[in-house]
Amino acid sequence: DLSSPYPLCICFSSALVTCCLVLPNVCCPPVAKSTKQHLRICPRRQTQPQTSLSRLSEFSDANAKFYCRIYYAREFHRMREEIMESSEEEFVRSLSHCVNWQARGGKSGAVFYATEVPRLTTCVPQRPTALAKILGVYRIGYKNSQNNTEKKLDLLVMENLFYGRKMAQVFDLKGSLRNRNVKTDSGKESCEVVLLDENLLKLIHDNPLYIRSHCKAILRGAIHSDAYFLSSHLIIDYSLLVGRDDTTDQLVVGIIGKMPTVVSPELYRARFCEAMDKYFLMVPDHWTSLGINC
Repeated sequence: DLSSPYPLCICFSSALVTCCLVLPNVCCPPVAKSTKQHLRICPRRQTQPQTSLSRLSEFSDANAKFYCRIYYAREFHRMREEIMESSEEEFVRSLSHCVNWQARGGKSGAVFYATEVPRLTTCVPQRPTALAKILGVYRIGYKNSQNNTEKKLDLLVMENLFYGRKMAQVFDLKGSLRNRNVKTDSGKESCEVVLLDENLLKLIHDNPLYIRSHCKAILRGAIHSDAYFLSSHLIIDYSLLVGRDDTTDQLVVGIIGKMPTVVSPELYRARFCEAMDKYFLMVPDHWTSLGINC
């Protein structure tokens, strides 16, 4: 209840692996049951050599050839070992069972799938971070030798911040007020619509989002260090995805939607950090000194 004087907790969620297809909605036709057991590994083509940046695996049956190119395989494997308690076998198995997920908000036109298997567990990082973690980047495709058709998909595997939660409201916050308002059909805004910065400002005008002082300190430190990391790599257009879970009185947050640009990353970072600091108000406690920000 946002009208309550009791503050909300910030929760940095480690979540179920989610697949994001960044190409238009195309899919490989299912392999017939009669040929499913006859897939075999073929020798790699000389026209597609292995590099330090990617590895290629190819499979084929009587009608089609399939391939999977793994980008930065060694680096992502090491990262998964560091942050995931689940085994590599569990990670691969989770990707083999996915269902279509109608994600709302965003303008990328990407297609999303969520894994059906139980949630993968991740370790808590030593330094607070709000970055939504990317766990692998792949390119998969096939070529049908019978009708000479072929398809390919670029696949990004990342965590789902809201796994196992029922969000009352979801916000996508960039720290800008230009075209950052969503008009809803009814007076009551539901979790089916991803709201933006102006929607949040209208909400907190009467019902501010209060968080405890230690949560404020962790959130501010995570946002500032993450924004500095992104700006140092000339990346902007990221946003803070915020979900409000009324059953636990928690806010689940994560930085998503990162892309390179020619616009000044420093200006974007400064605006982003300043806005996020104003959106979430701190509730002082008896440890908070007057005139000192926590």
